[in-house]
Amino acid sequence: MTKLSHLNDRGESRMVDVTEKAITERTASAEGFVTMAPATLALLERGEAKKGDVLAVARIAGIMAAKRTHELIPLCHPLPISEATIRFTPSQRPAGVWVTARAKVAGRTGVEMEALTAVAVACLTIYDMLKAVDRAMSIGDIRLVEKTGGRSGTYRAEPGGR
Repeated sequence: MTKLSHLNDRGESRMVDVTEKAITERTASAEGFVTMAPATLALLERGEAKKGDVLAVARIAGIMAAKRTHELIPLCHPLPISEATIRFTPSQRPAGVWVTARAKVAGRTGVEMEALTAVAVACLTIYDMLKAVDRAMSIGDIRLVEKTGGRSGTYRAEPGGR
């Protein structure tokens, strides 16, 4: 089994020292899905949600979350994110919205957690903005799709999340 880097020799949690790692360009993409009733999706697509433009607010929330990941997830390094994007793809079957986030940095550690956090918060924001009409929505399938850069190189998830 691989030794966990977030534990010291006594098994205590620690923030990994990345001082000696090379600064390289690193990217990560993540995705998630918000399942909703077809009528809720239609409301979202027409732009008629009472709280306003659901996807615009979710996009900003996701970008803000990527930038603040280190404040939300213990032991994450604060990173100078150079790119954070959120994309939405409506789906009729099943009814809902795919949320995709991409993060980029020139740094000593990867941005996987930033991309995943961006997706999670964007999905939560969609739920929050539409919960008055559909409390049965669910959030799922959040996963890392791809990461590049760093010592471990490139990772691409197996197809199937969509």
